Amino acid sequence: MITIFKEDHLRCHMTLDQLVVLDAIVASGTFRGAADRLNKAQSAVSHQIKKLEDELGFDLFLRDAYRPRLSPEGEVFFREATRVLGQVRGLKNVAAGLRSEQEPMISIAITATMSLDPILDILGEVGRAYPGTHIKLATEMMGGPLARLMSGDADVAIAGLDGVPIDEVETLPVGTISIRPVASPRFPAADRSGVKSRREMQSYTQIIVSGTGGKEYDQSRDLLSGGQRWTVSDFQAKKAIIKAGLGWGGIPEHLMAEELAKGELVPLAVEGYPPRHTEVFAIRRRDRPMGKVMSSMWEKLAEKAL
Repeated sequence: MITIFKEDHLRCHMTLDQLVVLDAIVASGTFRGAADRLNKAQSAVSHQIKKLEDELGFDLFLRDAYRPRLSPEGEVFFREATRVLGQVRGLKNVAAGLRSEQEPMISIAITATMSLDPILDILGEVGRAYPGTHIKLATEMMGGPLARLMSGDADVAIAGLDGVPIDEVETLPVGTISIRPVASPRFPAADRSGVKSRREMQSYTQIIVSGTGGKEYDQSRDLLSGGQRWTVSDFQAKKAIIKAGLGWGGIPEHLMAEELAKGELVPLAVEGYPPRHTEVFAIRRRDRPMGKVMSSMWEKLAEKAL
């Protein structure tokens, strides 16, 4: 039970259940929808809200239309109620984590554009501290890490924030990725300096990597519209094809440092396609409790981010 004091110094008691009912009405749009959502009788839902309104001393809803609408006071109250409900969900997750045993496995989905170096020491520490836990690391393309996280196939994703439902996740900064358009020095567009126009580059084959997250999470960027295109499954294949002089495309700098140093690949200046710098984050869903191993890894990521 939650207790607040009104201006007349009378105590107002409200329950968590009443806040849950309020949230369900707003989410579903009707008292009937909230009843179905909560598996309660509609009369019980109406009674809970009426009791809460009586205790608060104002109407939460305007009932002069087909669908109930939050009153001005209800809008303010609901905003605060959602914060309370979020904190309660967080407490439940903490409690679930404290009750849990060592997880048999934790799953990490990481973008293929990022080097593993920033997290290797953390993985090593966690592995040594919890040898009974299987650490599963999956390298994914484009929206793949987010797709795995949101479907529940990964406990944590390490990727950029494009397409991430920020209100549903918690994030920690991990590092930065730099992707630069390159080609073989034998490639026709690389035989002279200066910025290449989009029109010119449309006549050359652009090599791209396919996503692994499905259509919903297909975050392919830097595609030259109207141009020729080959699609490959990973960056190693992409780099090999570009080195062979068969096309051009963007590659993360850490994956081609040796080739750039040796002159086997050269940077391209393409109109509208400057080197792209992307912040990378560790991302976890707020609605999923963390066990002991996952909590330990998240704490180490947080310490590294400071």
